[in-house]
Amino acid sequence: MPTNPLQGAQFVLAAHRIQQLPADEGAEVAFAGRSNAGKSSALNALTGHKGLARTSKTPGRTQQMVAFSLPTVVRGETSQAMATRLIDLPGYGYAKVPEDLREHWRREIDNYLHVRRSLRGVVLIVDIRHPIKEFDRMMLDFCLATLLPCHVLLTKADKLSRNQASQALAALRKDIGENAPVTVQVFSAQAGTGVEEARAAVMRFLERDMRQVN
Repeated sequence: MPTNPLQGAQFVLAAHRIQQLPADEGAEVAFAGRSNAGKSSALNALTGHKGLARTSKTPGRTQQMVAFSLPTVVRGETSQAMATRLIDLPGYGYAKVPEDLREHWRREIDNYLHVRRSLRGVVLIVDIRHPIKEFDRMMLDFCLATLLPCHVLLTKADKLSRNQASQALAALRKDIGENAPVTVQVFSAQAGTGVEEARAAVMRFLERDMRQVN
């Protein structure tokens, strides 16, 4: 089995506002998705750390931006070693979250995406069993408009047959378009489907040259 470059991820802090996040330097990849799409399970599977991100049968538990440091080191355009991070954005769309808090996170996520210079890409978590929702569409549209790379994990693929999963994958790829800076894959944290592919996508994002971003 190949070495996991995301192994050794560690919790750093949870932030209510982007100003509380670690210094905006190095390289980071953000994980976004609706609160019941399996984001925490995906993070745990990718890092090989079952307890890294909290999982719960109650959706909406991630109410802050959570930063995890990685042992992986990447080189910038100056060949200097740079710190790497994963950022778990708040789960979106859970009805029991108060409206003022939902509005706060809409603003904070939007602000984060626009101003965070160390952001190299977004991993968007989507439940394969359901059509993409408004938040998913907004995230995809933002990435398309800003040319920010996005990798979509169609999670919970173990709940469908292989043929059904392939059809869902093909449908979303057709919807997005071939020329978009968006890649899509089938994923299951439970069955381990697509884990290596997803890790490779995260590493591609982290290793992006900053000159492509600025």
